[in-house]
Amino acid sequence: MVGKTNGGEVEGDALVARSKAREALFGPQVGKVRPAYQQVADQLRDLILDGSLGSGDRLPAESELAEIFGVSRSTVREALRALASRDLVNTTRGTTGGTFISRMRFDQVSDYLETSLGLMSGADDVSLANLLEARELLEVPAAGLAALRHEQHHIDEMRVMVERENQARGRGRKFRDHRNFHGLVVEASSNRLLGVMAEPVFRVLQARAVPNGLGATFWTSVTEDHIEILLRIEAGDSVGASSSMKEHLAKLSSAYGDGC
Repeated sequence: MVGKTNGGEVEGDALVARSKAREALFGPQVGKVRPAYQQVADQLRDLILDGSLGSGDRLPAESELAEIFGVSRSTVREALRALASRDLVNTTRGTTGGTFISRMRFDQVSDYLETSLGLMSGADDVSLANLLEARELLEVPAAGLAALRHEQHHIDEMRVMVERENQARGRGRKFRDHRNFHGLVVEASSNRLLGVMAEPVFRVLQARAVPNGLGATFWTSVTEDHIEILLRIEAGDSVGASSSMKEHLAKLSSAYGDGC
């Protein structure tokens, strides 16, 4: 029995040694071989992301793609289904049909980002503090840009929103108007990408942790902050608008309490 035990230990040590040798040779950079359809999908995705394939471009027929990639047509079809599930391509039928690179809309991206952030915040991968910090990083510079780039209709719409805030009764309505005012500020920055990112953060923040127990005095101060931000934007005071927005968001963040 002793001999067998020692033999087993020697064999086990040899296996460990071979395993360490393989690890030292290949290291962590060696990954599992992906399925053929995934490799095709990844290469097509890379061509889309680097601009080689643009929105509206028609892909070659399945048979041609199969020849290009050296795979079967069924593999190509599976790759196209994987891309379609991510809204990167769409397929139409008929004489003018085919598979085309999708044209992404701003609202699609915004909705996708909201859903993703909502799931992440629900799983505690994204904290309330993360959301509040992201909001500040987006909206403070947006206010500064709005002071430089706004058009008169932006100012008019902000004034209407502030007036609605003054007339609103009940926190629910006030919170919606508050959100709309901030949306107008971001819109006035004339950078649609800021809106795509800022709106989902706001919606997830609102759904997850609307401040509670805030009375009329708090909402009056919020409206006063909005008026100050509006006046600085109207005056073209970029630094002042950013500063006012930063102070305003700090006040709002404190209203979320210990969850921050």
